[in-house]
Amino acid sequence: MRSYHIQDTRDFMKKLLVGEVFDTFLLSEASITTYASFHIDGTFHPEYLGSAEAELLTTEKCGYTLWKRVRPLFFELTRGKNTPLSLRIVFRLAPHNVESLIAQSGVSLRAEDVAGLFLNLRFDGSSLTCTSGVSLRIFSPDRSLEHAWDEMLARFFRREEIPFT
Repeated sequence: MRSYHIQDTRDFMKKLLVGEVFDTFLLSEASITTYASFHIDGTFHPEYLGSAEAELLTTEKCGYTLWKRVRPLFFELTRGKNTPLSLRIVFRLAPHNVESLIAQSGVSLRAEDVAGLFLNLRFDGSSLTCTSGVSLRIFSPDRSLEHAWDEMLARFFRREEIPFT
């Protein structure tokens, strides 16, 4: 687990809410406090959609919706001249990306051993912190997946020009 303090909150929020930088992440849950508090559970409910549309959403068959589907709603909640009082978002890496990370990093775990790779965003009204997290379905003293996930996130932030400490 690693914590990343985001140095340019305004630019980060623009990338999060307007840009497509985080669109491939799955939304586990989110909450925001503006004029009221809002909580969003990222659980995907395919029965809401028609069968043809639900079939197209193969990424979301893992049970969570993509951030890109919720981002416009979140943007609407933050519009206006006031900064949100707080914001918390829990992203998770899509299963096919977990498999890729395991294969690329040479980690000895199997993809089915991984319950989730998480990126937790927390804004307290003035500063923004991102924290990585790993959840396994098995016990393992090996922290190589955790280190690989932390390195992947650091590369992601550098590639997307998100300054952090």
